[in-house]
Amino acid sequence: MIGRLRGQILAKRPPQVLIDVAGVGYEVEAPLSTFYDLPAVGEEVVLITHLLVREDAHVLYGFLHEHDLALFRELLKVTGVGAKMALAILSGMDAERFALCVEKEDLTALSRLPGIGKKTAQRLVMEMKDRLAGLGGGAGSVLPARPADTPAASAEDPLADAISALTALGYKPADANRMARAAAEGAETSEEIIRAALRSVSAA
Repeated sequence: MIGRLRGQILAKRPPQVLIDVAGVGYEVEAPLSTFYDLPAVGEEVVLITHLLVREDAHVLYGFLHEHDLALFRELLKVTGVGAKMALAILSGMDAERFALCVEKEDLTALSRLPGIGKKTAQRLVMEMKDRLAGLGGGAGSVLPARPADTPAASAEDPLADAISALTALGYKPADANRMARAAAEGAETSEEIIRAALRSVSAA
């Protein structure tokens, strides 16, 4: 089991980051709540990780904070919730915000996340209530603000990167394309487009 990585960031393309650890490149999937707080390409990062072993692949998920990893692992225990959906949940809202939605049984907010309908939202509330005692509650932003000095993930084609990231989170390609294009006005980076797109869904 790979539980921790420390190395140099080689590339960032949300929601994936490539990390060089002693000459070995690790591809790590990270929720956007983690991704926006990553240091610049070329700098060192430490991620706590969860290795998911499937028949067709070994997928590594990385987090900056223990509480995000803990929530990810608890989400995997919920009926019908896989790693992709858990990643989408943590990309759409931070752990504090999620705990608050579960506590208040806010099915509407949970249903706005990609791949989550009313029945899945009800299961999340029912199965996660008792598990969230250690995570705490309280108000939190739907998507944590990216520090001003955090660099963009990619300057090559921000719109294409944003569409790809939204699709990877579970949005249908047509919806991802529509959301990204609607959020692209005035945005210079893929991260800004993604954040605006997710906020528009949350505010709907």
